[in-house]
Amino acid sequence: MTVHSASERSERSDKRERILLAAERIFARHGFFAARVSQIAKEAGVADGTIYLYFKSKDDLLISLFEQRMTQVNEALKAAIAQVPPKDQLRAFIKAYLQLVHDEPGAAEVLTIELRQSSKFMKEYDNPQFADFLRMLGGILAAGQERGELDATIPTHVAARMIFGMIDELALAWVLARQPSISAGTPGTRPKKFDIVRAADWVVGLVMNGLTASSPGKEQSP
Repeated sequence: MTVHSASERSERSDKRERILLAAERIFARHGFFAARVSQIAKEAGVADGTIYLYFKSKDDLLISLFEQRMTQVNEALKAAIAQVPPKDQLRAFIKAYLQLVHDEPGAAEVLTIELRQSSKFMKEYDNPQFADFLRMLGGILAAGQERGELDATIPTHVAARMIFGMIDELALAWVLARQPSISAGTPGTRPKKFDIVRAADWVVGLVMNGLTASSPGKEQSP
């Protein structure tokens, strides 16, 4: 068994991190399919073969990038909801997620667009970090049901996926709207620009109140 010193382990960890960050930039710049391992290696400042010392394939590199980013997302969301009362946690959760999308557009592009291009990710990967994300959101919804604030007839694991579908689609539309247009295209097919952080209030309003217009002077639920 090979034993690495603390400095060697630190160097390996730093190099792995550098490769992941380089891969994120290359995937966002060129797309997953078009990106080449040689481009990632050059961006990271390592030899082409070095990539394969850390990752089996381009798909494995993409999945490792997803795991790293989702770990960071989950930690940020836990911190966000820990600072607010239970009744405000749903809003805090959604706003924190969309704020991360706003602050890390390159990562958001990889997670919303390029990740779906990997057949290995879509068909073979168990996705434990995303499961943790859904459990956290489901826990917030379950607590709201127990307090009588949310409809208890909707299973929380289903409601969590429904809400994620909304914020994931918003993230996708926001990312696409930021990209430069390469052609006129079909009118109305390109998403319009909008405030992704403010959209958190729209999502919460839709979840809590639906699309029914409130009566004049009637205050809507938060």
